[in-house]
Amino acid sequence: MRKIFFSPGNTDYSVYDIGICKIGMLICFDWVFPEAWRILALKGADIICHPSNIVLPGLCQKTIPGHSICNRIFVVTANRIGTEGNLTFTGSSIICDPRGDILTQASNNQEEVMISDIDLSLARDKSITSRNNLFLDRRPDKYLDIAKAVEESV
Repeated sequence: MRKIFFSPGNTDYSVYDIGICKIGMLICFDWVFPEAWRILALKGADIICHPSNIVLPGLCQKTIPGHSICNRIFVVTANRIGTEGNLTFTGSSIICDPRGDILTQASNNQEEVMISDIDLSLARDKSITSRNNLFLDRRPDKYLDIAKAVEESV
């Protein structure tokens, strides 16, 4: 299938240590791939920044809190507004905390600046309960099934 408007990136998923926290970056359609979020979380991202040109109404914004919860990270999705050609961008930029709570959300049709205080310790605590840890309880030996399923579906 040939892409008409957008091309996939050509770099690895990187996390940048800026001193006070570690930031990962995903771009636009990356929101739909849970593996991308998990890679950045496993690499130590406290915050994932996600600049976007989302045109699918509401889908990304509904998904962001789930990515926050499943990876215990803060997410900042800055989404474009307006129209270009036949594309209408959905706006509704969003900041979520590691519990999936929406700290702030912009409108779908105005440029806005959003600021939110965050407690980085929430992103660094990967314990769901005293007996469950998000990363320590994973079963990566079972994840080879993902690669097998992809090969079978192509």
